[in-house]
Amino acid sequence: MPYSHHSHSGEFCKHAVGSLEEVVLEAIRQGFEVYGLTEHVPRYRTTDLYPEEGSITPRDLASQFEQFLIEAHRLKSLYAPQIRLLVGLETEYITALDLDSLDALLQQHRGQVEYIVGSVHHVNAIPIDFDLVTFQKALETIDRTIEPHSSKDGALLCAYFDAQYELLQRFNPEVIGHLDLCRLYNPALQLSEYPEALERVTRNILYAIGYGALFEINASALRKNWDTPYPGFDLLQIILQHGGRLTLSDDSHGPHAVGLNYARLPEYLQRGGVNELWFLEHSDTPNASGRHVRATRMGGHWADHPFWMQFC
Repeated sequence: MPYSHHSHSGEFCKHAVGSLEEVVLEAIRQGFEVYGLTEHVPRYRTTDLYPEEGSITPRDLASQFEQFLIEAHRLKSLYAPQIRLLVGLETEYITALDLDSLDALLQQHRGQVEYIVGSVHHVNAIPIDFDLVTFQKALETIDRTIEPHSSKDGALLCAYFDAQYELLQRFNPEVIGHLDLCRLYNPALQLSEYPEALERVTRNILYAIGYGALFEINASALRKNWDTPYPGFDLLQIILQHGGRLTLSDDSHGPHAVGLNYARLPEYLQRGGVNELWFLEHSDTPNASGRHVRATRMGGHWADHPFWMQFC
């Protein structure tokens, strides 16, 4: 499908490669019709910097994000005849400071941020998607008294989904980013074995459906040793059972990953019984959150689109 709502570049993200313009040019080359530019929001504490960010400061990250918005809107205008670019952001929720700061950032850049990809990457202020060792550190911080009937795995899942719920309630992100990133290092984990966690993620799904969010089918899981994209098949079925709307994202971290593993998406979508896909487009009328996008259903059946022919 010629849509992606979640991407990064080495120009504005230290763990990605390539310039933002190179990402855009690759999306054009592949025939994408709508492509979302969504660098990470700044992090505000030195302790939250990643190892590759040792030479920069939180203030640098804030300046970098502002430069991203300028460049993204330049590219949006420059390449408008060839592709519809959307300018958004991907959230962080490490501590309450991140949510308060996102509120301020959205006010400061009102009109420049067209939509939000709502993502959580931390549990107890520790990254859960950096590497397995760091994930294990997060697991060791879990206080099981919060969920006395859960294992540490189950309690971590609950903590992740509770943080996700708080983020959803506060910002109503238009796209739900990698819904089940919490099982990155255990893709075979079945949420049915963790009733407290399953109850929480179902709550989150129902809330997001209620305000009209799109759930991304995120192909990046396929380059991280998953057999499926995010979300896993169990959560995909819950989304569909309750009438949730799906979109596509490559979560690229450079031009090399634009559209990466999209060739593997049709089988997953067909197996899941997905009959329709949605995408975001610019709207002159702001949505309920004051952002200028609306969700649009793709005409016809997604499988009939000629975009897929390049993978045959």
